[in-house]
Amino acid sequence: MQLQQLRYFLAVAETRHFTRAAEAAHVAQPSLSQQIRALERELGAELFHRTRGNIALTDAGDALLPLARRILADTESARLAVQETVQLRRGRVRLGAPPSLCTSLVPDVLRVFRDRYPGVALGVREGGSRDLVRWLAAGELDLALIITPPSGEAAPALAVTELLHEELVLVSATGRARRTVRVAELQGRPLVMFREGYDLREATLAACRAAGFEPEFAVEGGEMDAVLGFVRAGLGPAVLPGMVAARSGLTVTPFAGPGLGRTIAVAHGHEVPLTRAAEALHTTLLAHLRAAARDGELPPGTRLLLP
Repeated sequence: MQLQQLRYFLAVAETRHFTRAAEAAHVAQPSLSQQIRALERELGAELFHRTRGNIALTDAGDALLPLARRILADTESARLAVQETVQLRRGRVRLGAPPSLCTSLVPDVLRVFRDRYPGVALGVREGGSRDLVRWLAAGELDLALIITPPSGEAAPALAVTELLHEELVLVSATGRARRTVRVAELQGRPLVMFREGYDLREATLAACRAAGFEPEFAVEGGEMDAVLGFVRAGLGPAVLPGMVAARSGLTVTPFAGPGLGRTIAVAHGHEVPLTRAAEALHTTLLAHLRAAARDGELPPGTRLLLP
Protein backbone atom coordinates (compact mmCIF):
# COMPACT_ATOMS: atom_id res chain seq x y z
CA MET A 1 0.00 0.00 0.00
CA GLN A 2 1.42 3.36 -1.04
CA LEU A 3 0.55 6.84 0.16
CA GLN A 4 -0.07 7.96 -3.41
CA GLN A 5 -2.65 5.19 -3.81
CA LEU A 6 -4.44 6.42 -0.68
CA ARG A 7 -4.45 9.98 -2.05
CA TYR A 8 -6.01 8.76 -5.30
CA PHE A 9 -8.56 6.70 -3.37
CA LEU A 10 -9.49 9.74 -1.26
CA ALA A 11 -9.85 11.92 -4.38
CA VAL A 12 -12.27 9.44 -5.98
CA ALA A 13 -14.20 8.99 -2.73
CA GLU A 14 -14.66 12.76 -2.39
CA THR A 15 -15.51 13.54 -6.06
CA ARG A 16 -17.33 10.24 -6.81
CA HIS A 17 -15.86 10.56 -10.30
CA PHE A 18 -12.64 9.10 -11.71
CA THR A 19 -12.00 11.83 -14.27
CA ARG A 20 -12.58 14.70 -11.83
CA ALA A 21 -10.48 12.88 -9.25
CA ALA A 22 -7.62 12.58 -11.75
CA GLU A 23 -7.83 16.30 -12.51
CA ALA A 24 -7.78 17.16 -8.81
CA ALA A 25 -4.78 14.87 -8.26
CA HIS A 26 -2.98 16.20 -11.36
CA VAL A 27 -2.56 12.75 -12.86
CA ALA A 28 -3.82 11.04 -16.04
CA GLN A 29 -7.10 9.24 -15.48
CA PRO A 30 -5.79 5.82 -16.69
CA SER A 31 -2.88 6.05 -14.22
CA LEU A 32 -5.25 6.88 -11.37
CA SER A 33 -7.53 3.96 -12.26
CA GLN A 34 -4.55 1.64 -12.46
CA GLN A 35 -3.35 2.66 -8.98
CA ILE A 36 -6.84 2.21 -7.51
CA ARG A 37 -6.95 -1.32 -9.01
CA ALA A 38 -3.51 -2.07 -7.54
CA LEU A 39 -4.71 -0.90 -4.13
CA GLU A 40 -7.79 -3.11 -4.35
CA ARG A 41 -5.62 -6.12 -5.22
CA GLU A 42 -3.39 -5.33 -2.27
CA LEU A 43 -6.35 -5.15 0.11
CA GLY A 44 -8.22 -8.06 -1.48
CA ALA A 45 -11.49 -6.14 -1.88
CA GLU A 46 -13.16 -3.73 -4.26
CA LEU A 47 -13.40 -0.19 -2.88
CA PHE A 48 -15.93 1.27 -5.35
CA HIS A 49 -19.12 0.17 -7.07
CA ARG A 50 -18.53 1.22 -10.68
CA THR A 51 -21.67 1.83 -12.72
CA ARG A 52 -22.11 4.23 -15.62
CA GLY A 53 -22.48 7.72 -14.20
CA ASN A 54 -22.39 6.52 -10.60
CA ILE A 55 -19.40 5.77 -8.34
CA ALA A 56 -20.18 4.64 -4.79
CA LEU A 57 -18.08 3.28 -1.95
CA THR A 58 -18.35 -0.39 -1.10
CA ASP A 59 -18.40 -1.52 2.52
CA ALA A 60 -14.63 -2.01 2.24
CA GLY A 61 -14.29 1.52 0.86
CA ASP A 62 -16.36 2.92 3.74
CA ALA A 63 -14.07 1.14 6.22
CA LEU A 64 -10.92 2.46 4.53
CA LEU A 65 -12.06 6.08 4.14
CA PRO A 66 -11.54 7.38 7.73
CA LEU A 67 -8.31 5.41 8.03
CA ALA A 68 -6.96 6.85 4.78
CA ARG A 69 -7.80 10.38 5.93
CA ARG A 70 -6.00 9.81 9.24
CA ILE A 71 -2.94 8.24 7.61
CA LEU A 72 -2.58 11.13 5.14
CA ALA A 73 -3.13 13.70 7.90
CA ASP A 74 -0.44 12.05 10.05
CA THR A 75 1.88 11.98 7.07
CA GLU A 76 1.41 15.71 6.53
CA SER A 77 1.99 16.36 10.24
CA ALA A 78 5.23 14.37 10.07
CA ARG A 79 6.37 16.31 7.00
CA LEU A 80 5.69 19.65 8.69
CA ALA A 81 7.44 18.58 11.90
CA VAL A 82 10.58 17.55 10.01
CA GLN A 83 10.47 20.72 7.91
CA GLU A 84 10.18 22.88 11.02
CA THR A 85 13.14 21.11 12.59
CA VAL A 86 15.28 21.48 9.46
CA GLN A 87 14.40 25.17 9.30
CA LEU A 88 15.12 25.46 13.06
CA ARG A 89 11.63 26.47 14.05
CA ARG A 90 11.73 23.49 16.39
CA GLY A 91 14.32 21.04 17.71
CA ARG A 92 16.49 20.56 20.78
CA VAL A 93 20.12 21.06 21.72
CA ARG A 94 21.86 19.80 24.87
CA LEU A 95 24.88 21.81 26.00
CA GLY A 96 27.31 20.95 28.76
CA ALA A 97 29.68 23.41 30.43
CA PRO A 98 31.71 23.91 33.61
CA PRO A 99 29.95 26.04 36.24
CA SER A 100 32.46 28.87 35.72
CA LEU A 101 31.42 29.19 32.07
CA CYS A 102 27.72 28.89 32.95
CA THR A 103 28.31 31.99 35.08
CA SER A 104 30.12 33.96 32.37
CA LEU A 105 30.16 32.92 28.71
CA VAL A 106 27.17 30.60 28.35
CA PRO A 107 24.35 33.05 29.26
CA ASP A 108 25.49 35.56 26.62
CA VAL A 109 25.72 32.90 23.90
CA LEU A 110 22.36 31.34 24.77
CA ARG A 111 20.66 34.75 24.75
CA VAL A 112 21.87 35.35 21.18
CA PHE A 113 20.85 31.83 20.14
CA ARG A 114 17.42 32.09 21.77
CA ASP A 115 16.70 35.40 20.04
CA ARG A 116 17.55 33.83 16.69
CA TYR A 117 15.92 30.41 17.18
CA PRO A 118 13.12 30.82 19.75
CA GLY A 119 11.48 27.49 18.87
CA VAL A 120 14.54 25.36 19.72
CA ALA A 121 14.49 23.85 23.23
CA LEU A 122 17.71 24.38 25.19
CA GLY A 123 19.07 22.07 27.87
CA VAL A 124 22.20 22.91 29.92
CA ARG A 125 24.10 20.49 32.13
CA GLU A 126 26.90 21.63 34.44
CA GLY A 127 29.90 19.52 35.31
CA GLY A 128 33.66 19.23 35.36
CA SER A 129 35.44 18.58 32.08
CA ARG A 130 35.96 14.88 32.81
CA ASP A 131 32.24 14.43 33.43
CA LEU A 132 31.38 16.45 30.32
CA VAL A 133 33.64 14.30 28.14
CA ARG A 134 32.03 11.17 29.54
CA TRP A 135 28.52 12.51 28.88
CA LEU A 136 29.46 13.43 25.32
CA ALA A 137 30.78 9.91 24.71
CA ALA A 138 27.55 8.45 26.11
CA GLY A 139 25.43 10.58 23.77
CA GLU A 140 23.88 12.53 26.65
CA LEU A 141 25.07 15.89 25.27
CA ASP A 142 25.26 17.39 21.78
CA LEU A 143 27.98 19.95 22.55
CA ALA A 144 30.16 20.75 25.54
CA LEU A 145 32.48 23.56 26.54
CA ILE A 146 35.45 21.93 28.22
CA ILE A 147 38.76 22.93 29.75
CA THR A 148 41.50 21.16 27.82
CA PRO A 149 44.09 19.27 29.88
CA PRO A 150 47.61 20.76 30.12
CA SER A 151 48.86 18.07 27.72
CA GLY A 152 46.40 19.36 25.12
CA GLU A 153 45.26 15.79 24.44
CA ALA A 154 41.49 15.37 24.48
CA ALA A 155 39.54 12.14 24.19
CA PRO A 156 40.16 10.63 20.72
CA ALA A 157 36.43 10.12 20.16
CA LEU A 158 35.83 13.89 20.30
CA ALA A 159 36.16 16.67 17.77
CA VAL A 160 37.65 19.59 19.75
CA THR A 161 37.99 23.23 18.70
CA GLU A 162 40.03 25.51 20.98
CA LEU A 163 38.24 28.81 21.56
CA LEU A 164 39.89 30.95 24.20
CA HIS A 165 42.90 31.19 26.49
CA GLU A 166 41.71 32.71 29.75
CA GLU A 167 43.82 34.04 32.61
CA LEU A 168 43.14 32.91 36.16
CA VAL A 169 43.25 35.71 38.71
CA LEU A 170 43.09 36.19 42.47
CA VAL A 171 39.90 37.77 43.83
CA SER A 172 39.32 39.11 47.33
CA ALA A 173 36.65 41.09 49.15
CA THR A 174 38.80 43.87 50.55
CA GLY A 175 42.05 45.60 49.92
CA ARG A 176 43.44 47.56 47.08
CA ALA A 177 44.10 45.78 43.82
CA ARG A 178 47.79 45.25 43.30
CA ARG A 179 49.46 45.21 39.93
CA THR A 180 50.24 41.47 40.23
CA VAL A 181 50.59 38.74 42.80
CA ARG A 182 52.98 35.78 42.73
CA VAL A 183 51.69 32.26 43.36
CA ALA A 184 54.30 31.89 46.12
CA GLU A 185 52.57 34.68 48.06
CA LEU A 186 49.57 32.38 48.56
CA GLN A 187 51.65 30.21 50.92
CA GLY A 188 50.22 30.50 54.42
CA ARG A 189 47.22 32.49 53.14
CA PRO A 190 44.03 30.41 53.58
CA LEU A 191 42.05 30.20 50.36
CA VAL A 192 38.42 29.66 49.52
CA MET A 193 38.55 26.44 47.50
CA PHE A 194 36.18 24.67 45.14
CA ARG A 195 34.97 21.14 45.69
CA GLU A 196 36.84 18.16 44.29
CA GLY A 197 36.25 17.59 40.60
CA TYR A 198 36.43 21.29 39.68
CA ASP A 199 38.98 22.12 37.00
CA LEU A 200 39.79 25.34 38.90
CA ARG A 201 40.63 23.40 42.03
CA GLU A 202 43.06 21.18 40.14
CA ALA A 203 44.68 24.19 38.42
CA THR A 204 45.14 26.03 41.73
CA LEU A 205 46.59 22.98 43.50
CA ALA A 206 48.97 22.29 40.61
CA ALA A 207 50.22 25.91 40.59
CA CYS A 208 50.82 25.95 44.35
CA ARG A 209 52.63 22.61 44.30
CA ALA A 210 54.77 23.78 41.38
CA ALA A 211 55.73 26.75 43.60
CA GLY A 212 56.77 24.30 46.34
CA PHE A 213 53.95 24.36 48.88
CA GLU A 214 50.56 22.89 49.74
CA PRO A 215 47.85 25.56 49.97
CA GLU A 216 45.78 26.10 53.11
CA PHE A 217 41.99 26.31 52.91
CA ALA A 218 39.79 28.73 54.80
CA VAL A 219 36.78 26.82 53.48
CA GLU A 220 36.46 24.24 50.73
CA GLY A 221 33.83 22.27 48.90
CA GLY A 222 31.81 25.06 47.30
CA GLU A 223 30.25 25.48 43.88
CA MET A 224 30.88 28.71 41.92
CA ASP A 225 28.11 30.76 43.55
CA ALA A 226 29.11 29.56 47.01
CA VAL A 227 32.78 30.39 46.44
CA LEU A 228 31.88 33.91 45.31
CA GLY A 229 29.69 34.30 48.40
CA PHE A 230 32.45 33.09 50.73
CA VAL A 231 34.95 35.53 49.21
CA ARG A 232 32.47 38.42 49.52
CA ALA A 233 31.97 37.46 53.18
CA GLY A 234 35.70 37.93 53.75
CA LEU A 235 36.55 34.29 54.41
CA GLY A 236 39.54 34.48 52.08
CA PRO A 237 40.64 34.99 48.48
CA ALA A 238 40.03 32.54 45.65
CA VAL A 239 41.50 31.80 42.24
CA LEU A 240 38.88 32.47 39.55
CA PRO A 241 38.70 32.71 35.76
CA GLY A 242 39.06 36.22 34.39
CA MET A 243 35.59 36.20 32.77
CA VAL A 244 33.93 35.38 36.10
CA ALA A 245 36.10 37.79 38.08
CA ALA A 246 35.27 40.67 35.71
CA ARG A 247 31.57 40.36 36.67
CA SER A 248 32.03 39.60 40.34
CA GLY A 249 32.49 43.10 41.80
CA LEU A 250 35.44 41.77 43.82
CA THR A 251 38.99 43.07 43.95
CA VAL A 252 40.88 41.41 41.09
CA THR A 253 44.66 40.88 40.98
CA PRO A 254 46.38 39.14 38.06
CA PHE A 255 49.20 36.67 38.69
CA ALA A 256 52.73 37.67 37.79
CA GLY A 257 54.20 36.10 34.67
CA PRO A 258 54.06 33.51 33.38
CA GLY A 259 50.74 33.63 35.23
CA LEU A 260 48.00 31.04 35.47
CA GLY A 261 45.60 30.24 32.65
CA ARG A 262 43.38 27.69 31.02
CA THR A 263 42.27 26.83 27.50
CA ILE A 264 38.55 26.66 26.75
CA ALA A 265 37.36 24.46 23.87
CA VAL A 266 34.09 23.27 22.37
CA ALA A 267 33.74 19.54 21.78
CA HIS A 268 31.31 17.08 20.23
CA GLY A 269 31.33 13.43 19.22
CA HIS A 270 33.54 12.60 16.23
CA GLU A 271 31.34 9.91 14.74
CA VAL A 272 27.89 11.42 15.41
CA PRO A 273 26.97 14.30 13.08
CA LEU A 274 25.64 17.40 14.80
CA THR A 275 21.92 18.02 14.60
CA ARG A 276 20.85 21.19 12.81
CA ALA A 277 20.12 22.81 16.18
CA ALA A 278 23.51 21.84 17.65
CA GLU A 279 25.28 23.00 14.49
CA ALA A 280 23.47 26.35 14.75
CA LEU A 281 24.52 26.72 18.40
CA HIS A 282 28.12 25.86 17.48
CA THR A 283 28.07 28.54 14.77
CA THR A 284 26.46 31.07 17.14
CA LEU A 285 29.15 30.41 19.77
CA LEU A 286 32.04 30.97 17.36
CA ALA A 287 30.45 34.09 15.85
CA HIS A 288 29.80 35.54 19.33
CA LEU A 289 33.42 35.05 20.40
CA ARG A 290 34.82 36.53 17.19
CA ALA A 291 32.55 39.57 17.57
CA ALA A 292 33.52 40.01 21.24
CA ALA A 293 37.22 39.87 20.35
CA ARG A 294 36.76 42.30 17.45
CA ASP A 295 34.84 44.79 19.60
CA GLY A 296 37.25 44.57 22.56
CA GLU A 297 34.64 42.98 24.84
CA LEU A 298 36.75 40.07 26.08
CA PRO A 299 38.03 40.59 29.64
CA PRO A 300 41.72 41.54 30.08
CA GLY A 301 43.93 38.49 29.73
CA THR A 302 41.40 36.54 27.65
CA ARG A 303 42.70 35.75 24.18
CA LEU A 304 40.77 34.38 21.18
CA LEU A 305 42.31 31.21 19.67
CA LEU A 306 40.00 30.97 16.67
CA PRO A 307 41.40 31.86 13.24
